[in-house]
Parts: sequence; C-alpha cells; structure tokens
Amino acid sequence: METLDDLMFTRAPTARRPLLGVTVLVVEDSRFASEAVRLMCLRSGARIRRADSLENARRHLAIYRPTVLLVDVGLPDGSGLSLIRSVSEAATRLDVVLGMSGEDHSADVLAAGADGFIAKPVQSLLNFQSAILEHLPKDRQPPAPRGVNDETICPDPIAYRDDLNHIAQVLDDTDDDGALDYVTQFLSGVARSAHDHDLDAAVENLSKLRRSGNNPDAGVVALTQLVQTQIAAGGPL
Repeated sequence: METLDDLMFTRAPTARRPLLGVTVLVVEDSRFASEAVRLMCLRSGARIRRADSLENARRHLAIYRPTVLLVDVGLPDGSGLSLIRSVSEAATRLDVVLGMSGEDHSADVLAAGADGFIAKPVQSLLNFQSAILEHLPKDRQPPAPRGVNDETICPDPIAYRDDLNHIAQVLDDTDDDGALDYVTQFLSGVARSAHDHDLDAAVENLSKLRRSGNNPDAGVVALTQLVQTQIAAGGPL
C-alpha cells in the first residue's frame, strides 16, 4: 500500500505542489533555519533530509542522492563552501546545488560552483521555490502557469530555543577564539532569522570588540547572560 510519502516522491509536480518528486538535503546546524526549510518543503511537496555538519552531510551523500543540496556556508566543522566545491566538481553532479547564509556570501558560493544563493532568513515560500525551480531540468518543472503563493513561513519557537541551548553549551565549554568565530556566525544568522534585535546587537558588540583587538571577555559575558535569560524566558525578550 502506497503511503503519502511514497506518493509525494513519485508523483509529477503540480502548480500547487511544484516540488513534488524532488528530494532536498539541507546541510544546516541551526534547528530554527532547518525548520523553516522543512516547512517550505512540506508546502511545496518536496521530501527533505537534514545534516547538521559537513561530516554528516558526506555520510548522507555516500548513500543517498538528493535532487537538491542546500548548504549553509558556516558549519561547526568547517565551511560549507568546501562541500559545495566537492559536489559541484563530482563526475555525476546533483541537479541543483545552492548555498545559503545570513551574510552576503553569494559571490563565494557561486565561485565554489553552486547554482545559486539563498539569503537567510528563509521566509518567502515563493522565493524558496523559485530558487530551486530556476535550476531544475525541464522534466522536473511543474505545468505553467504556476499559482503564486508568497506565504511567509514562521518556524516553531521551540526550534529557536534549541539553537539557544546549543550555543549556550558551546559558550560554556570553551572560550577558544575559533569557537567564538562559530558562535558569532551561528547566532548572527539565528538572530536575523528570528528578528531578535537584542541578540543581534549583543553578537555585533562581541564582533566589534574582537575586530578592534580589545579583550572580548565583557562581550562574551553579556552575550552568555542574554542567551541564558532568553532560554529561561522561552524565547526573545
């Protein structure tokens, strides 16, 4: 007996579900950003798998061939650009390779061989679908004309708290300079995705201290306190 998941995988795309038959592997360490992509795929008819690091992404790709690879530039074990480059240079290339980031890394992503770039926060369903459809083969395209649904996707706040708990553990475990690079990159994207202006300001303050060569300890303490306060409050203040 066919399941709904089987039907979504085998059916041809439609105007309302333009990504039916498409499988997406999203390589993203943020639960909040991943949840946004998951909801986009659900609305569009695509199947999705997630990897939260370069290592896990490579394990997925060793046994699983997605239609679309969506890679965040900043990952805990390295740059997503390296994965984009290796996949783009493979003898049998995936149909669509896209990079994404909360910062403007579009030039770097394209130079690494990606087909396109998606800026975070990922909120517009129409923009998400268009970024993929633009590069899909003609036999994967939905019939025209396609209904325009510019729905704004809002992930569950629980995913946001998961991200805060993750970074709180990173801050608690180490004050290594490389770890702070990851913390500021990660939280910058999360804060913008969630429109958390207080967190964004605290991250920017820490980044400024580090760029100027000043002792970043005060910025780390302030950021840690804000993260803990928001965890206790259940989300942005």
